Amino acid sequence: MIGAACAYYAARAGLSVTVVDSGPVAGGTSGGGEGNLLVSDKEPGPELELALRSQELWRTLAAEDDGALGAAFEYEAKGGLVVAFTAADFEALEGFAATQSASGVVAEQVAGERLTEFEPFIAPGLAGGFWYPQDAQVMPALATARLLRASGARLLLGRAVTGLLLSGTGAVRGVRTSSGEISARYVVNAAGFGASAVAAFVGSALPVQPRRGFVLVTEPLPAMVRHKVYSAAYVADVSSSDAALQSSAVVEGTPSGPVLIGASRERVGLDRTPSYDALGRLAAQAAELFPFLADVKVQRYYAGFRPYLPDHLPAIGPDASVSGLFHACGHEGAGIGLAPATGEMIVALLTGEDPIVSPEPFRPSRFAEPGEVAE
Repeated sequence: MIGAACAYYAARAGLSVTVVDSGPVAGGTSGGGEGNLLVSDKEPGPELELALRSQELWRTLAAEDDGALGAAFEYEAKGGLVVAFTAADFEALEGFAATQSASGVVAEQVAGERLTEFEPFIAPGLAGGFWYPQDAQVMPALATARLLRASGARLLLGRAVTGLLLSGTGAVRGVRTSSGEISARYVVNAAGFGASAVAAFVGSALPVQPRRGFVLVTEPLPAMVRHKVYSAAYVADVSSSDAALQSSAVVEGTPSGPVLIGASRERVGLDRTPSYDALGRLAAQAAELFPFLADVKVQRYYAGFRPYLPDHLPAIGPDASVSGLFHACGHEGAGIGLAPATGEMIVALLTGEDPIVSPEPFRPSRFAEPGEVAE
């Protein structure tokens, strides 16, 4: 998805673009998520600024071709509902929402007795919650494919990048792949959890690690979950650096009927072995939020690997030492939501324009600076 967004905005800027991928379109992390476009889980700071800009761009993309592009990737501006089981959790949500409001995030406090106005089948007795109308969703694999198609980029699938080509002055001049060399004035490393290996071709430090997550997919249902709904614990999990298993209920319906249930997080390398502990926790936590789910069949589950960086900010911008090499990776679980603003920022840096969102906090060179320690 990040590569697709970079390709789309680069092509719109008049650049000739080739996208190289060792697998199929959305065959990695982009096909293993829920398609979240969230501001509700982000504290004030650089990532929230990037998310708010991306929200604007997603709305613009969804409206293109009189809405045909948005319909093609199932853009839904359905909003999000964050709920608290206890008074203490509700108080924490209240403080979090107050800090976000100065940054342009809209959050409406919802008393416990009013939660059924938003979600008629939600569990009774919850302390309350906050309604975030800016939250949205896309179908991530479709969005990736549609943006790639709209970019007009040359697409080379099933080709692994095995090295970077450098000129005599040390500047990038293309890539070496499993099927030959490709010349290019610029190379954008949007390789997800494989981005650290691409950076290592030229000796750059980019400590991206995979952080595994599972999603449960139920049988098709009537529209019983109207929005994205998650518990207050999810906000804490997003910002945690713990390598051990963490899970918190995230429940949302889809246009085709199945309900998606997440979210778990753990750093176990690229191990795809089913974790019945994680899957069981997700099912139980979802049923806590929506009791009717206890009697619903799960059709399948899938796993994905979030590209995690230890300071929870993506790396977007030029390489620390190799001219012409740019990085766009490490978005962890927010890559779908942050993709348009990332692509826009990369292309502004490529063409010498001033990015709308400051690129300074996202500079990849921060991991080569003294005092920066990779976990």
